[in-house]
Amino acid sequence: MSVVLAILLAGTGILLLFAYEPSPERAYDSILALKDRFLFGGFVRNIHHWSGNVLIVVAFLHLLRVYLTGAFHPPRQLNWVIGMILFLLILMSGFTGYLLPWDQLSYWAVTICTGMLETVPLAGPSLQRVVRGGAEIGPSTLSIFYALHIAILPALLFLLMPFHFWRVRKAGGLVIPHGPDEEPSPTVEHVPTIPNLTTREFVAGLVIIALVLAWSVFANAPLEAKANPGMSPNPAKAPWYFLGIQELMLHFDPLFSVLIVPAALLGLFLSLPYLKYDLVRPGVWLISRKGRTSGLYAALAALIFTLLAILADEYLLSFETWLPGVPPAISNGLLPMAIFLAFFGGFLAWMRRKFELSKSETMQALLLFLLAAFLVLTLTGIFLRGEGMKLVLF
Repeated sequence: MSVVLAILLAGTGILLLFAYEPSPERAYDSILALKDRFLFGGFVRNIHHWSGNVLIVVAFLHLLRVYLTGAFHPPRQLNWVIGMILFLLILMSGFTGYLLPWDQLSYWAVTICTGMLETVPLAGPSLQRVVRGGAEIGPSTLSIFYALHIAILPALLFLLMPFHFWRVRKAGGLVIPHGPDEEPSPTVEHVPTIPNLTTREFVAGLVIIALVLAWSVFANAPLEAKANPGMSPNPAKAPWYFLGIQELMLHFDPLFSVLIVPAALLGLFLSLPYLKYDLVRPGVWLISRKGRTSGLYAALAALIFTLLAILADEYLLSFETWLPGVPPAISNGLLPMAIFLAFFGGFLAWMRRKFELSKSETMQALLLFLLAAFLVLTLTGIFLRGEGMKLVLF
């Protein structure tokens, strides 16, 4: 499905190039002209927009499926890293394309995200200037994002994707699903690519194209007023796939929310195939029956804990007020992070004793907890943040 969406994005993107003008003075008007003067111009833009969003979701679900079926263990460890790089490239492609309409929504979303870079110690301001092409978002920023979006990132994606597929084939093909009580065959199991895989992928591709086309008929890609650097919308939000980080910034010092936590998570996910596991069962969803139960417990615990933590931080806790003489990186960073890690470590220890989990099952529960918590943060940022980024429950 990811390949179909990538091709759909490339095709619609090429068509959009005939109408789009990459300058702050003309970008917004060219989008309006695309909708009003070009036959099916708005429809093509809708397809491009929604395909990009769906591709992010599909790529994430693919990585999740690979992990939960154990298809990242040797000899597939390099392909897991390549898949992670592809996912990051997809996110970057979506982000660089987000600015191109040059409306209020895109301008201030990119302002927020590039503003996060300033919090990186030592190199932050310089890194921000490199990404923006200057001190502020302007013509240089649009040129940089345009070049990345239409040339550099697509080239990297379409170069890496065939290599990714070749690595799958070299590793013996796709992992064959097994039941939790079923012993895998001692010999390598093969299923013919034609017609088994090709038929399934062809049908899945047709379904995803039909869904995107149908959705694009009724749901227009967002377009607000032309970008106004002097008037920020309220609230100003990052793109939805970065709202989890923006939500995290409301609860932790930027040093932790923008640098330490994302870097730690990225490092953890990249290192997954190279860790030592005591129970490896490729093809079995969530390793075992205990793995399934503990994974469900971990996800539910993350859901409840994250919601309660958001409410507590919004209405009850104020470490910076309680500790006025302490640097924010400690009072609003190290201290709440230590509290979270203490709870998290205690919860995992309890889970391991209760279910008698192996190291592999414990690691799986840990990752499902973190993913569920980040999902809650993202959904909170999308649906529950109103003016001034205040929590809106009713």
